[in-house]
Amino acid sequence: MHQIGQNKIRIRLKTYENELLTISCNNIINMINKTEAKIGGPVSMPTKRKIYCVLRSPHVDKDSREHFEIRIYTKIIDVYKPSRRTVDALMKLNIPAGVDVEVKI
Repeated sequence: MHQIGQNKIRIRLKTYENELLTISCNNIINMINKTEAKIGGPVSMPTKRKIYCVLRSPHVDKDSREHFEIRIYTKIIDVYKPSRRTVDALMKLNIPAGVDVEVKI
């Protein structure tokens, strides 16, 4: 098979739900294994937390506040020695809604 000019494709997945992330990673790994390319990962990155502080009442009790948290889960998959079949398979792959995918060649 013909090799692509670069030797590596990096796929970065981000989501708010950890279960969607593992399902997406498994789908990508299964698809890449069918095309016989080498895989590095998935590598889990540290979870980012965003905490928002909100007043419970807008007029009274300034000391009474609520805290809300959003967690962002991230994983990275590296594909080494990709072929044209690998790139075509990645383009046709169905990823669940709620998962942000960044592909760098």
